[in-house]
Amino acid sequence: MTDNTVWHEHHVSQQKRAILKQQKPCILWFTGLSGSGKSTVANAVENLLFGLNKHTYLLDGDNVRQGLNKGLGFTEADRIENIRRVGEVANLFCDAGLVVVTAFISPFAKDREMVRNMAMSGQFVEVFIDVPLSICEQRDPKGLYKKARAGEIKNFTGIDSPYEVPANPELHIVNEGISIEEAAIQVVDYLKKHAYI
Repeated sequence: MTDNTVWHEHHVSQQKRAILKQQKPCILWFTGLSGSGKSTVANAVENLLFGLNKHTYLLDGDNVRQGLNKGLGFTEADRIENIRRVGEVANLFCDAGLVVVTAFISPFAKDREMVRNMAMSGQFVEVFIDVPLSICEQRDPKGLYKKARAGEIKNFTGIDSPYEVPANPELHIVNEGISIEEAAIQVVDYLKKHAYI
């Protein structure tokens, strides 16, 4: 409950932090099936931005679940709470003036919309990493699809839990038949075109 708390305004604003960093803060929200390459592309994007002397932070789904969201499982309720917490952290980093790069399956459209609504207007950039389920299963870098098909993992996105494809993402990258670098360049080019960097 927050009945007895009041928002405390800071002297140093997001705008001042952004001017200092010479960039427009935003949240790059990578979404897609497990095995689509979200984390790999997100990592490549952060590396390119670092090379351009931009201030970033990468939030990865597996990493966050080892700390901040360690106690959450994969039920629908836990997935929603996972995304809510990540959205709050991403928004704080965005307020700090950073380009926040995130990589989360985030299978439910309403949860992605919840994070978009947390952010200031124009600061949420949904990046759909689009790869067919069949290809993700072939890749299966962590062996999770195999376990899900064997019934060892429940509520696995794409198998026994749905993935809701983004209706209007800012960026739609088909991550098949292109290199990781080519995918990452598409994101950086978007940021340049829209004056984030």
